[in-house]
Formats: sequence, C-alpha cells, structure tokens
Amino acid sequence: MSRLFGPLRQMGVVVRDIEAAMQHWVKVCGVGPWFYTDKLPVTAFTYRGARHDDVHLSIALANSGDMQIELIQQRCDTPTMYRDFLRAGHEGWQHWSSWPDNYDEIYDRALATGYEIGQEGDSPRGRFVYFWNEGHPGTVIEMADLTPARKRIFDGVRAAAQNWDGKDPVRRSWPT
Repeated sequence: MSRLFGPLRQMGVVVRDIEAAMQHWVKVCGVGPWFYTDKLPVTAFTYRGARHDDVHLSIALANSGDMQIELIQQRCDTPTMYRDFLRAGHEGWQHWSSWPDNYDEIYDRALATGYEIGQEGDSPRGRFVYFWNEGHPGTVIEMADLTPARKRIFDGVRAAAQNWDGKDPVRRSWPT
C-alpha cells in the first residue's frame, strides 16, 4: 500500500491495439471477462493545464483477483500522457491507480507535497488525475474518485472475473 495514496487498485496498460491486447490477456493469461467501451465519455480533460475537449480513449477493464487491469488505446492525437508514453517508444504498464473515498483530501496533500498534475478530467464514473511523476515506465500515479457509480462498475468487473468460465470474453457494456 502507498503511504500517500492508499492501496494499489489498478494497473493501467497503454496499448496500440486494444482488441489484440484483450485477446492476449484472454488467451495467454486467462484473464477476463473484459468490459470494453470504444469511446470513454471524458469531460473537463486537461493536459499540463491546457483544456482539450476532443480526447478519444478506448478502454477495457478486467480483474485478476482484486487487481484491476485497465487497457487504454488513444484513438486521436490530443496531447495526453498516454500519447507521450507511446511516442517515447513504450507500450505496456504506464500507471497504477488508487481509488480513495477521500479524493479531495489526498489530491490536496499530493499537490502540497510537490506532485504536479500531468492530466486530469471527469467522466460519468467520476473525476481522475494523473500526477506527473514518471521516473520509470509504469510509475505514473493515477487517482480516481471512488464515486458510487465507479464503485458499482468496478465491483461488477471484479465479480464477473471471480468465477469466469472463459465464455463471452469481451463485453461491450459496463456491468450493471
């Protein structure tokens, strides 16, 4: 567990081909089912303080035990930390995420201790922020507000994985 952000809840994997990545995780790793959306509705998105309302992100979520894996494919050229990661020649684990229920308190504490915001935004599930601190690929810290909507979806993703029999590996709607 992180002393600053709480438990590590999610590994964020930035990929160039999300369909291929889901198939890899299903066939090679046995992880699924995947809950996929072609375009996550993101609002109030900023990158390094500049507003960008045109970001197109495809994401897929699955769990292995209590650990959630998020696959992210950016489908536009909007400035983001994902785009920077890929342009640096990386593909794979880009960030880890915590989901505190005291989001504002930890957000303010992170800024007060020297963290800088790389990107942040909002979605129907709630707010999120990525702190600009990547000394090594995979060490960006995301924090997502554990809203009731996010908790419901994430609990559903975890529950679907618990006794998954390998059928229906890619689901194109969030769990209800």
